[in-house]
Parts: sequence; C-alpha cells; structure tokens
Amino acid sequence: MLKVFITDDHELYLEGLVLLLNNQSGIEVIGSAFTGESLLSQLPNTEIDILLLDVHLPDIGEEELLKKIREIQPGLKILYLTIMRGTRYIHKLLKYDIQGYLLKNTNIAELTSALETVAGGNKFFSKEINILDTNQDFRNTVTIEDKKVDEILSKREIEVLTLICKEYSNSDIAKKLFLSVSTVETHRKNLIAKLGVNNTVGLVKFALKNKLID
Repeated sequence: MLKVFITDDHELYLEGLVLLLNNQSGIEVIGSAFTGESLLSQLPNTEIDILLLDVHLPDIGEEELLKKIREIQPGLKILYLTIMRGTRYIHKLLKYDIQGYLLKNTNIAELTSALETVAGGNKFFSKEINILDTNQDFRNTVTIEDKKVDEILSKREIEVLTLICKEYSNSDIAKKLFLSVSTVETHRKNLIAKLGVNNTVGLVKFALKNKLID
C-alpha cells in the first residue's frame, strides 16, 4: 500500500483529492495539511512514501519549506501538484531533489501513474512542461502550449493583466475594478508566479503573445 500525504491550502480541493485517491487500488492517504507548518509538525511522526505538495502555501515560502522538509525527512519523495506552470519555478525547486511536478489540470489516471512512477524510484513531470529538455532556456519561460488563457488564469486575473499592460497603476486598477490596492498587488504577484515571468515586461509579452492586447 502506497502511503501518500497531501498538503494544499484549498480545503474543498484537498478533501476531494483525499477521497479520490483513497478510492484507488494500492493507495492510502495517511494524512493531510492545509499549511506548511501543519505539514512540518506531522512529518516527524508520520510514515510517508510520497508527499503530494502544492507550490504556494499561505504561511511559508516554497524553498524554506523544502529545506525544513529535507531536515526532517531527507529521503522523502516529493511530487508537486500545482497550477504553477512557469518552468522558472520548477528549476528552483529541482535544487531540492524533488521527484516530480504535475499540473492540476491532470486526470486521476495520470496522477496515479505519477505516484506509481515516483514510488518506483523514477521522476515524473507533466508533458506540457518539457522539463527534461536540457537545451531549453527555462529562466523566463511561459509554458502554456495549446492551453487557452482562461484555463490558466481566472477572469479577474485576465482583467488585472489587461489593465497592467495598459499602464494602469495598482491604485487605478483597484478603483476601476472596485478592489483594494492590496488585492491588486496580490493578483499581480500571482500572475508573475503563474506565468513564470520575472516582471511586468514578462506579463506584457505574455499578453501580446496570447492576443490579450494589441
């Protein structure tokens, strides 16, 4: 029986994933956590084969979390399951010997296959990422391939992105969309993270490439 521990800060998604995996033959979800600190508190006393982990958690950065995980269980197999598509993120995480990276638009068959592959001592990455292409420059890559923009970004994120590209300030965007400035700042950070770019210039290039602006 493959023992899986899941950490994700979206409660409804996490509960559904636990139920789904527990219905798969040979897999048992032996624990879950909504935050990084909750995960870290359970690790010392929990026997885990694979940790299924989201990239962004509300209480701790991804690299800091990985460092602490490796201190507690150095050999733990870690498979990321996330919406974050930018390969810049993946290469940052690879420094900590992660075993795989899977996008949340996957299906149960691919997720099960990924878990079995990692459990067998091999690595598994979403085909959409092309992570094993060592000749590719991942420093500032937006990897959406044939996916539609609205499969990656929410309607609100697209609105914010469009206004950013039109040179609206955070305060102007907040007024136009009836949001707080801090909410707009959060959307901007999430856009940069999701798309794997480094700054506003990268956001504009993405918008132009995907015909969100002229």
